[in-house]
Amino acid sequence: MDNMTHFETYTLMEPLNAKSYRYIYFMCFFLLYALVLLVNIWLIVVIVIERALHEPMYIFLCNLCVNDIYGCLGFYPKFLHDLILNSYVISSYMCAIQAFIVYSYVMCECSTLAVMAYDRHVAICQPLDYHAKMNRFSCSILLVLCWLIPFLSMFIAVFLSNRLVLCKNHIDKLYCDNWSIVKLSCGSTVINNIYGFVFISLYVVLVIVIIVSYIKLIIACKSSLECRRKFLQTCVPHVISLLNLTVAALFDNFSNRFGSDDVPANLQFFLALEMIVVPPFVNPVIYGLKLTEVRKRIFKKFMKVTKQ
Repeated sequence: MDNMTHFETYTLMEPLNAKSYRYIYFMCFFLLYALVLLVNIWLIVVIVIERALHEPMYIFLCNLCVNDIYGCLGFYPKFLHDLILNSYVISSYMCAIQAFIVYSYVMCECSTLAVMAYDRHVAICQPLDYHAKMNRFSCSILLVLCWLIPFLSMFIAVFLSNRLVLCKNHIDKLYCDNWSIVKLSCGSTVINNIYGFVFISLYVVLVIVIIVSYIKLIIACKSSLECRRKFLQTCVPHVISLLNLTVAALFDNFSNRFGSDDVPANLQFFLALEMIVVPPFVNPVIYGLKLTEVRKRIFKKFMKVTKQ
């Protein structure tokens, strides 16, 4: 292939006022990355060590934390590297890997939240059948599907985008994503568009199913004070996480497909990163504070560590 159809590297968009504030950006994002790793690893360790937390709800929460760490690995190291060197260039194969990690992370996050919604639905609406339905085997299958479906879906998406003939090599984002690569093509992208539409539609349906399940839970909890207490304690964190992820993913998808020229630059910068930056930090904080059992166990472990 000639130089016009194959590129060894891509250039990425620079952060706002990068030349003036790159060291400030670096310190802020480095501290945020360290905090994300700390709170997620701490929550994982607490859930793994404490046998009282070896229940489906907490196991799925642990999976959410593992996925958050996985998603951060796809963004923070490269972004921090670019800031410190003031060089926003990425090789084509690393770009494909980053696109795969970022979007498989988002899909796994959505899948895990769907599984957690199902778990809460069974626990509150069918408490007598809970242990029969949410046994070790079914939980294992659900966890495998949370990772397998996103991995297979994104592998196909990245494969389809990497076969395209490209005319440009500048990606107008802070990180690589699959649709940004597709937009660089000067050939037909019909197959990519069809696959993307089917793929997005499936996850929109999944989000709708999650929302409907929570609406059913709210209706079911109206008549019982105990049910309302359980819903507020265990389901509100799921709803907050879902809303945050959905809003960020929708903005990312619409800005990729239709552009975002009418959105202020500062807001674009925040929303472009929200999907990757906010959930991994907010999720463990929300669940750690809201879920009583987790909060007690975290405090217990913290007191034990400080006394040593």
